[in-house]
Amino acid sequence: MKRRILLLAGGQSGEHEVSLRSARSVLGALPRDQFDVTPVVISKQGRWLPPTETQKALETGVSAHGGDLMLHRAAAAEGYDAVFPLLHGPMGEDGTIQGLLTLAGIPFVGSGVLGSAVSMDKVMTKQVLDSAGIPQVAWRLAVRREWQQTPEAVRGRAAELGYPLFVKPANLGSSVGISKVSRAEELDAALSLAFGLDRRVILEAMTPHKPREVEVGILGNDAPIASPVGELSFDADFYDYETKYTEGRAEMHIPARLPAEVSERVRDLALRTFRALDCAGLARVDFFYVEETGELFLNEVNTMPGFTTTSMYPKLFEAAGLSYSELVTRLVELALEER
Repeated sequence: MKRRILLLAGGQSGEHEVSLRSARSVLGALPRDQFDVTPVVISKQGRWLPPTETQKALETGVSAHGGDLMLHRAAAAEGYDAVFPLLHGPMGEDGTIQGLLTLAGIPFVGSGVLGSAVSMDKVMTKQVLDSAGIPQVAWRLAVRREWQQTPEAVRGRAAELGYPLFVKPANLGSSVGISKVSRAEELDAALSLAFGLDRRVILEAMTPHKPREVEVGILGNDAPIASPVGELSFDADFYDYETKYTEGRAEMHIPARLPAEVSERVRDLALRTFRALDCAGLARVDFFYVEETGELFLNEVNTMPGFTTTSMYPKLFEAAGLSYSELVTRLVELALEER
C-alpha cells in the first residue's frame, strides 16, 4: 500500500524561491510505486495554495496570492501518513510548522519543535553548544532596544571582540542581513541593517586566519550517521547571499581536501552538535577550519538545508553511496519511525 505524503514548499521566509526549487527536485525523486505525493505551496503571505496554483508556482518559481489559512489546511492534512515540510528559514525551519503538525498529530520529516527552534536561533544555538563543549568563535549578543537606548554599550561589546567582525541577525538564513565589519566606522550601518530584520543580533569575532568552510550532512534519529566532509570554495570576502545563489560563484569539493584526522574530527563534532541540539532526521552542520592552527569552529546548523539535486546536503550523501531518490525515501522512513 502506498504511503500518502504531503510535500510543503514555499513559505514566508526570504528563502521562498529556494524552497520551490528544492520541492521540484524532491517531488521528482520520491518513488511513485511507494508514495502518493501531494505538493502544497505556502504563499509568502502564509496561505496554502490550491492544487492549480501550487502546480503553477512549482513550474514558474513564483507563487500567487490567496489560498486557505494555514490552520484550516493543517487540520485537513490528517489523512496523510507523513508531511515533508521542505521550508527553509523563519516560519518553516524554526519550529513553527513543526508545532502545527505536532498538534495535528501528523508525522513529519526533520527535527521536532525543540531541535528546529534552537537550531534556527543563533543565540540559543551558541548557548547550547557552548555548554556542550563545541568550539565556536567568540561572540556577543545585542538587542534592538538596547541599541536604540544605549548604543555605546553595544559598540563597547564590538570593541571587546575586535575588528574585523561579523554582524548577523539571530533568526535568518541564507546569509540575509549579514555584514562583515572591518573597522569601527562601519559598525552602525551593519547594526542598523541587522536590527531592521531581527530584534536580536549576534556580534561574531573572525578567526585568526581566513578559514576554509567545510560541511557535513547528518542523517538519522537516535542513531545518526555522518556523511563524508565537503568543502566550499568561493571568490568573495565571505559566503554572502549573492555568492551563495549566483551560479558559478561557489564550488563544492566532495570529499573535502583535508587530512583524514581533520575530517574525522569534523564528523565527530557534527554528530555531537546534532545530538546536543536534539535534532532528528537530517541536518547540515557547517564549520570553519583554520589550516594554520588546525582549529575547528562551528559556523551554523541547518535543520532543513537546500535540497535540489545539486545542493550540498544530497551531494554529500551521494558521495557516501546514497542516491538522491534513496535519500528522500530514507527521510520519509525516519519520519514514520518517529511516530
